[in-house]
Amino acid sequence: MAKHDADLSLLFHALSDPTRRAILTRLAEGPAPVTALAAPTGLRLPTVMRHLSVLEEAGLIATAKDGRVRSCAIVPEALAPVRSWLDEQRAIWEARLDRLDDYVTKLMKERAK
Repeated sequence: MAKHDADLSLLFHALSDPTRRAILTRLAEGPAPVTALAAPTGLRLPTVMRHLSVLEEAGLIATAKDGRVRSCAIVPEALAPVRSWLDEQRAIWEARLDRLDDYVTKLMKERAK
């Protein structure tokens, strides 16, 4: 049975949308107000706010309100569980491919005899 980590699922869900990934890419440059994040998307502000809500729920961004301006900042350490999971998957698949390579090499040597 596969392990199901709710936090990891939230992270992958948040990262699954290209608009949300573009927002994260922009926030990697530094904090920004919501209006600056919305401008390049061509989406209406309520739609962008829903995207930001998903990112915030996953812990990928933090928001703060100063007067009438809501600003967002990326939380880079929130990606650590994704990185760990991907590293585990890479190790599993590299081990499988190494075993397959050993098996194919063995077969080729046997056929060459």
